[in-house]
Amino acid sequence: MSIQAPARSGEPVIEMRGIVKEFPGVRALNEMSFDVFKGEVHCLVGENGAGKSTLMKILSGAHAPTSGSILIDGREFKSLSPALSSRLGIEIVYQENDLVPTMNAVENIFVGKERTRFGFVSDFKGMLREVRTLMDQYHIDIDPLETIENMSVSNQQFVKILKALMNRSRILIMDEPTSMFNVEDAGKVLDLVRAMSQQGISIIYISHFLKEVVRIADRITVIRDGSVIRTYDNAARSCSLDDITSDMVGRPVDMFYQRDRCPIGEAMIEVRDLKLTRDAHPVSFDVRRGEILGMFGMVGSGRTEIARAISGADAFHSGQVLAEGKPLRLRSPKDGIRAGFAHITEDRQRLGLNLNASVLENALMVGLGAMRPGIYFNFRALAPKVKPLVESLRIKTPSLMQEAVNLSGGNQQKVVLGKWLFARQSFYIFDEPTRGIDVNAKAEFYKQMTELAKAGNAILMISSDLPELISMSDRVLVVRDGAIKRELTGGDINEQTIIKEALGVKGNE
Repeated sequence: MSIQAPARSGEPVIEMRGIVKEFPGVRALNEMSFDVFKGEVHCLVGENGAGKSTLMKILSGAHAPTSGSILIDGREFKSLSPALSSRLGIEIVYQENDLVPTMNAVENIFVGKERTRFGFVSDFKGMLREVRTLMDQYHIDIDPLETIENMSVSNQQFVKILKALMNRSRILIMDEPTSMFNVEDAGKVLDLVRAMSQQGISIIYISHFLKEVVRIADRITVIRDGSVIRTYDNAARSCSLDDITSDMVGRPVDMFYQRDRCPIGEAMIEVRDLKLTRDAHPVSFDVRRGEILGMFGMVGSGRTEIARAISGADAFHSGQVLAEGKPLRLRSPKDGIRAGFAHITEDRQRLGLNLNASVLENALMVGLGAMRPGIYFNFRALAPKVKPLVESLRIKTPSLMQEAVNLSGGNQQKVVLGKWLFARQSFYIFDEPTRGIDVNAKAEFYKQMTELAKAGNAILMISSDLPELISMSDRVLVVRDGAIKRELTGGDINEQTIIKEALGVKGNE
């Protein structure tokens, strides 16, 4: 079935001009401009952390831009609130589930906006009738009376879309709408996108799945490092996946960090037939002494879930994790710590630190916790043991008693690393270790990881930063759909190969 691109004439319904967004120590968006016409499907693509979601959060009112302007139907705004964005007809369907699990589809669609009879009696029959009319219009086949918790993931996604449509959306933002779908269900979403665009609804579609992007998009904008790289006209549905991929990754090789290599020994950690859930793919791999094993996957690929399972943070359905050939019982993070595991989480503020505790207390958190319970520790007396570590990591703090909440993001991340170094673990999981930190802080992390490997420790590094991954890794595992799709070594560890494997693109597609 051919897809006709809408004629683009007149003014765009949305125009974002020179959008800059700065967070403490980070410029997430750099003079970014973007527009959408009525009835157009405009796809945004880019690596993890490129700035796609940040741009859309500005449009939906979740973030205010640092500078720049937003034009809706030619009317200029410096920023939007969620309420104003909704009144202007902008709705966003997030990847995360924001539905009430114990309510049915109708109740979720109208939550906070219930229809009434006589001004006070709930008109459930009327609401059900409206939902069914909308379902018929867009050929959506779900049970509107089924509770969300009993629905499949794909049907939950349709409920979120129906909710947006019921709010009279003119501009619909869809953030990774098919990331957890099988091929059949993903096709239903794409058919729905096509139908909505033909009704004059403008669609901003964010996806890592380039095949479906080329299939559905009228235009494709590639974002890299907070800037627009190129916008493709895809009216003929003929854009090259190779060209798009090259634009997504396009950094010169000489920017890659080069680390000292060291001898790699026997396997320290073995993961055997690990299944996160009953229906999940089994995952098997090992991490060797002196090795930095890289792991890459797109949003929703399952890479962080794998890391959390092997560290003891989350339960898994079946399989084994072995350390030095001995099976481990990983029922909690404490079990992982006792086995010598360190998990440097990507969520430093929520999971990595006690923000209200001092630098000293955070640094001692794991190391002292592993000692005999019931012993009273004088934290200040232990300061001389921590001070050299703080100095070697170049943590900028006026004192060891400074609360972690008052540190910059980069220095907070160094404290997270410091607490694990103080504990002297043997297996380190780095999950997005340098996200949101400056160049100098990155250099400190690379140095520490290299020294840990030289000392005979084993390291698993999960990273969306491809230059970082390529330069630091001895091997790279590519994760897609919860499974390890390929192990890369030597010359195969390059940006285009990694991206293609992560997206499921083969050959010259």
